[in-house]
Amino acid sequence: MKFGVIFPQTEIGADPSYLRDYAQAAEELGYEHIVAYDHVVGANPASRPGWNAPYTHKDMFHEPFVLFGYLAAATKKIVLASGVIILPQRQTVLLAKQAAEVDVLSGGRLRLGVGIGWNPVEYEALGENFKDRGRRSEEQIEVLRALWTKELVTFKGRWHAITDAGINPLPVQRPIPIWLGGGAEPVLRRVGRLGDGWFPLAEPGDKARSMIERIRSCAKEAGRDPSTIGVEGRVSVANGSPEKWREGVAQWKDLGATYLSVNTMKAGLSTPSAHIDAIRSFKVATADL
Repeated sequence: MKFGVIFPQTEIGADPSYLRDYAQAAEELGYEHIVAYDHVVGANPASRPGWNAPYTHKDMFHEPFVLFGYLAAATKKIVLASGVIILPQRQTVLLAKQAAEVDVLSGGRLRLGVGIGWNPVEYEALGENFKDRGRRSEEQIEVLRALWTKELVTFKGRWHAITDAGINPLPVQRPIPIWLGGGAEPVLRRVGRLGDGWFPLAEPGDKARSMIERIRSCAKEAGRDPSTIGVEGRVSVANGSPEKWREGVAQWKDLGATYLSVNTMKAGLSTPSAHIDAIRSFKVATADL
């Protein structure tokens, strides 16, 4: 199981030196990857009575592809993973280009996590359809992989048309690994059929186990080897202790997770250096695992 960190998007601030220092510290501590969340715009709850969502316009989110381009130059080996890019609210061909560029600039260190999101406010602002986002994402994945592996692509689908054209430069990884996030039944089927890996939203336990089993079943139905599909668990340092962290790691390991990330957000950490101290403490506490 490979250990990584969740980039503390909403708490790290906007000073570029903080972003660099955090990524370099994670790399120096031996973490394998760094995961960044994605939101383009936040909604103002004051103008939406009854709005109940985890993020608003006051929550900061660095744009993952631009962030990764910066971190690619500031680091040497840590993998840059999106967890997750909200795929259907972005133009597919442009996203293919951006992802390929990050992969080139990082020397093949991008792992692209994608999902369909939950926020219609973002879809409206970006001019995309919220209602067909699940079905459309499947065609998007097909288009992405074609653009990453072929010099020229001709594609005619329900939502995309490409006529004898391609991106340049192509990525180092051909194709870039695509991981999917989410927990609804259509998502689990999609992971089994199309995904290189899965970002669960569940805590480790019976529910997560049944979801992993469902993905493996769908993979077999699709003629795929379930063992090739990765799973990334997450452990939060909030309201926890080193013993609880170790328990979480052990639970994900028992479930067959191939990756695990530590999340330091919402743990009362007030400075970027406090987040670095937290991932250092987690590393020490779980070193033998």
